[in-house]
Amino acid sequence: MDGANHSVVSQFVFLGLSNSWEIQLVLFVFSSMLYVASMTGNSLIILAVTSDPHLHSPMYFLLANLSFIDLGFSSVTTPKMIYDLFRKQKIISFSGCIAQIFFIHVIGAVEMVLLIAMAFDRYVAICKPLHCLTIMSPRMCIFFSGSAWMIGHIHSVVQLAFVVNLPFCGPNVLDSFYCDLPQLIELACTDTYQLELMVTANSGFISVGSFFILIISYIVIILTVQKHSSAGFSKALSTLSAHITVVVLSFGPLMFLYTWPSPSTHLDKFLAIFDAVLTPFLNPIIYTFRNQEMKVAMRRVCRQLVSYRKMS
Repeated sequence: MDGANHSVVSQFVFLGLSNSWEIQLVLFVFSSMLYVASMTGNSLIILAVTSDPHLHSPMYFLLANLSFIDLGFSSVTTPKMIYDLFRKQKIISFSGCIAQIFFIHVIGAVEMVLLIAMAFDRYVAICKPLHCLTIMSPRMCIFFSGSAWMIGHIHSVVQLAFVVNLPFCGPNVLDSFYCDLPQLIELACTDTYQLELMVTANSGFISVGSFFILIISYIVIILTVQKHSSAGFSKALSTLSAHITVVVLSFGPLMFLYTWPSPSTHLDKFLAIFDAVLTPFLNPIIYTFRNQEMKVAMRRVCRQLVSYRKMS
């Protein structure tokens, strides 16, 4: 036998989040509401940025890209989780599991690059305002977006190239509600120590490295502004607080899941729910909470949608 023919497992079974009917009901209501709110909020941001000429700037271009990523990440895991909550057998096919892992890691890597691009944009806008339009030109914005997707695909394909040929010949139960590399590798009928190290290095250390690069970047921006203008310090801090909050929310669960796996599956599941359901919901709220331009643009989009619906 060779390649994927080693595998006799054609599907995997999720243990899910809980066997308690009451907890399942709470999770169903909670997840459904957050999923709908996340899809609505991120869609409104994309519509607002594309339709409002006042928002045609690098910061909002990157924000719209981030919202698109949040839409994708929510849709990869959350609908399946909600659908499985009341099912006795929570099953996913082998190919479906591989596809889920592929999209999770593509989207995760794209998000990391976009957050780094947004930090660079804030540095240029705050520390080099006279050169902002020259440095963050439309070509540079497209370069950041294209690079993010290219890096995301490379990151995901490199890991899956080793996983798809693993022999899965026995256990097929995943103590989770979606497929991901650490749990899947544990089910392989071979020694996976080196592969586990590769996953930790690829996903874990990249997450940690990107997180510290972003935090250091924002500290440099804050110190630079404080040194040159005490009046602009509070304004810069207000602007950067949203970005720093999103960075912590995005990278916090990832660093624990991939770099420091918890012996408690309950904690891992909580972090996974936080990352898959709560973070995509919070991102649009955080970015629009203090942003008057975005609030006005989103209200305008809502009014246009309501008037269009009445006309039709």
